[in-house]
Amino acid sequence: YNDANDLGKLNQKIGEWEKLVSPKSSGSNRIYYMALPPVVFVDAAKAIKSQGLSTNGWNRVIVEKPFGMDLESSRKMQKELGATFSEDQVYRIDHYLGKEMVQNLMVLRFGNSVFEPLWNNKFISSVSITFKENFGTEGRGGYFDQFGIIRDVMQNHLTQILSLIAMEPPVSLGAEDIRDEKVKVLRSIPPIDITEAVVGQYDRDESGKNPSYLDDKTVPKGSLCPTFAAAVLKINNTRWSGVPFLLKCGKALNERKAEIRVQFKDTPGQLFSSTSRNELVCLLQPKEAIYLKTMIKVPGLSSELVQGELDLSYDARFKEAASGLPDAYERLILDVIRGDHNLFVRSDELDAAWKIFTPLLHRLEEEKVKPILYPFGSRGPKEADDLAYQNGFRRTIGYKWGSKM
Repeated sequence: YNDANDLGKLNQKIGEWEKLVSPKSSGSNRIYYMALPPVVFVDAAKAIKSQGLSTNGWNRVIVEKPFGMDLESSRKMQKELGATFSEDQVYRIDHYLGKEMVQNLMVLRFGNSVFEPLWNNKFISSVSITFKENFGTEGRGGYFDQFGIIRDVMQNHLTQILSLIAMEPPVSLGAEDIRDEKVKVLRSIPPIDITEAVVGQYDRDESGKNPSYLDDKTVPKGSLCPTFAAAVLKINNTRWSGVPFLLKCGKALNERKAEIRVQFKDTPGQLFSSTSRNELVCLLQPKEAIYLKTMIKVPGLSSELVQGELDLSYDARFKEAASGLPDAYERLILDVIRGDHNLFVRSDELDAAWKIFTPLLHRLEEEKVKPILYPFGSRGPKEADDLAYQNGFRRTIGYKWGSKM
């Protein structure tokens, strides 16, 4: 895939096929999806530019993560890629931006007058963005070990979601206006302090049934690669000053789930003695839902308060549509065909994200920081819960969302 001669042969076959299926067409467009190891991105792009382009239509390339290993390697890759294809031809894909609930974030924020006045440090205590998998590397540890959970999930998926939650209202729904605002908020985030981060690696569970990360035969012996990470990000602007954004992701945890949790501040005055904080929760997977946790009175003669929810579950509200929702990749590839960059990462956006994570990654690797072991199937290291608590997050014990998952 990075040999110009082979691309020439492919180009010939594609040309023959184009004439066969569209003999009267005056133009042929091409998309190259580079789901390749990052070390060959640039060589593959050069081969495509040399021998694989359509001469009578548009040409576009989709690039899969990871976009480099750190700020320096990312900049090198973008510079070399930019010398081959223009920015409007490059689509850096992050499939999380194609998920239905992520698509809903801007509508939720800017299409409902009830939320935007509360969307600031006067009312919000913390924002948590969580990605959990209930399985390990399962024989793919050798590939995963090259990157680790921070590069694999936190620096891209979770940071992209953060930017949509925290950005200011864009001038329009145009791709550049939206991406301008995302870049602004990312540039407001200083590099992560290692004292506000926790890294872990999954160990065998108590029964010994589920293996540790190091039991994966493809993983290098004694690897210090994190399979779990939690970090606190701070946004230095007027809207978010003082509000911690708690990012957490990991493998071999107690459940498969991705969610956004906006926790509001305690009710002032505390007229009632036993209240819990309101939370706006957006479930991204395995099922899509939005619910607002509120305090309500137990029915009957009791004056006891409990937490309930105002609930929008997609499979209940949109029964027919929910079963046929497009896959994230389907939506994004359709946008590439349309030439819409709205849900794709711009080069300066990528640069701003790497500035946040590169110092932490370098320090972890240079100082050979040993990840905290946690049992397969657990919540992860206790230190991650402690970090969240220290930054003001209060977990409600005993509450369970009403809809069946």
